[in-house]
Amino acid sequence: MSEEKSCSNRECLEESCDSCHFSEPESMLEEFNPQSSVKKVIGVVSGKGGVGKSLVTASLAVRLADLGYKVGILDADITGPSIPKVFGIKGKARGTELGIIPAESSKGIKIMSINLLLETDDAPVIWRGPVIAGVVKQFWTDVLWGDLDYLLIDMPPGTGDVPLTVFQSIPVDGIVIVTSPQDLVKLIVTKAFNMAKTMNIPVLGLVENYSYFECPDCGKRTSIFGKSNALDVAMELGIDVLGMIPIVPEMAELADAGLFDKINNNYIDAAVEKLKI
Repeated sequence: MSEEKSCSNRECLEESCDSCHFSEPESMLEEFNPQSSVKKVIGVVSGKGGVGKSLVTASLAVRLADLGYKVGILDADITGPSIPKVFGIKGKARGTELGIIPAESSKGIKIMSINLLLETDDAPVIWRGPVIAGVVKQFWTDVLWGDLDYLLIDMPPGTGDVPLTVFQSIPVDGIVIVTSPQDLVKLIVTKAFNMAKTMNIPVLGLVENYSYFECPDCGKRTSIFGKSNALDVAMELGIDVLGMIPIVPEMAELADAGLFDKINNNYIDAAVEKLKI
């Protein structure tokens, strides 16, 4: 960031005096890959881990692809990547003189993840924060994304180095906050919300995962993880609830089998519509 200048002469009103004018702060945004273009960048965030953030990211990508949009996923969860596995991608990303070629799902969703660069999927990423942040930047600057309508960024949980790097380095058009119906939901959602507001990133709304389980025989709904208060939290923060996803065993089965392109998660249709605005 540029240093501010101040003139020691309080009575100086000369327009030519450089010291009397404060310089504008320098932008920290990184240049997008010159071989690519993207219309909207959407971050999918959570205040804590284990709430199904990657499931929501993948579901949004599939629904948008089904509608005919060109979609990519930037897996920014460097130490806990899961996107390639749920889409059944086993190959590695390839490099060219122009940049890195992302993998593609069977529906043409372009995917870039650290797992596509490691020798084995189970190799641990034991890196410090600045190195991880640098990799995320490279996924933005060095990957040949091509022409995309949407680039979804699957963020790591919390409000640490990587979310900060994404918000500062990438022109994010908005975020979707993912949560679950637990006692700490208000606290963790509010932290994610406040970070986005501090960074001037629009919050598009809230998606709650694990909202309930519906008995396939009698249709009775059971709130396994406690009663949802997503509506109350969203109302207090002035944002919309964009989906309440129940516990659906078939979703987990498709993810484990690497067949997430076949998912039909219509519980997030309101989120998809919000992204189209």
